[in-house]
Amino acid sequence: MELRVLQYFLAVTREQSISGAAESLYLSQPTLSRQLKELEEELGKQLFIRGSRRVTLTEEGMILRKRAEEIMELVKKAEDEISQSDELIAGDITVGTGETDGVRFLARAAQNLQKDYPLIHLHIVSGDKATVIEELDRGLIDFGIIFGDVDTLKYEHIQLPYKDAWGVMMRRDSPLAEKKEITAADLMDKPLIISRQAFQNADFRKFFPCGQENLNIVATYNLLFNGSVMVDEGVGYAICFDKIINVSGDSELCFRPLSPRMEAGMSIVWKKYQVHSKVTERFLNKLRECV
Repeated sequence: MELRVLQYFLAVTREQSISGAAESLYLSQPTLSRQLKELEEELGKQLFIRGSRRVTLTEEGMILRKRAEEIMELVKKAEDEISQSDELIAGDITVGTGETDGVRFLARAAQNLQKDYPLIHLHIVSGDKATVIEELDRGLIDFGIIFGDVDTLKYEHIQLPYKDAWGVMMRRDSPLAEKKEITAADLMDKPLIISRQAFQNADFRKFFPCGQENLNIVATYNLLFNGSVMVDEGVGYAICFDKIINVSGDSELCFRPLSPRMEAGMSIVWKKYQVHSKVTERFLNKLRECV
């Protein structure tokens, strides 16, 4: 399978038309059709459903599109890193992370780095721990921020000087809003909205020794903004980190910490034996200075 043919394939998925893709690629339509047919024969799968006006992807075609986009992104990243001159330090740093106030630390480190190297750019990709680890393992991001323990057999890491406090986000007119702190007993009969990976956290399981099956979990969230909308609409109480959603001023929502207090430490991680570009190496040095 050639990169050139993958580019042809992606062009067809964008244009949803072989003729439109051929025009954008400056190819004749018969030439492009032949290349796509040979790709399907090579894979032994039909990739397109060819209609009278447009083409759509089969299930196998959708899988190939996802992988082809990842491959082309990695190719571009490799080209950018290799083409950097010895004198000019420029390029992108991509960090995957869940929602956390600890991103402020990255922002400050990046700002300090850009004073010396203004052509270095930081990109934050949001996702939960599973998503961050998956993209890190595939090489789609340079670094990830994860909470809790780090698998030191797979990753190098720097522990960041930040901890996020767990608590409960609720409407200000909720009965529990009158309390200064929230205990596990307070939540036993309440409709709860939790992160979809919350019970993978040992501290979280310790806080609720009764187990997940004995809680009234009515919804889960991946990104907390969606969780806050559910809270605002009266779906339930969201168990989450502090300082992610603004609950000050005239907000209809409020946040109360858990009791006993529960905090999550965080680390920035990267793959063991990873070969760093000049850009990512300088970013790591700046992080170590800031820590």
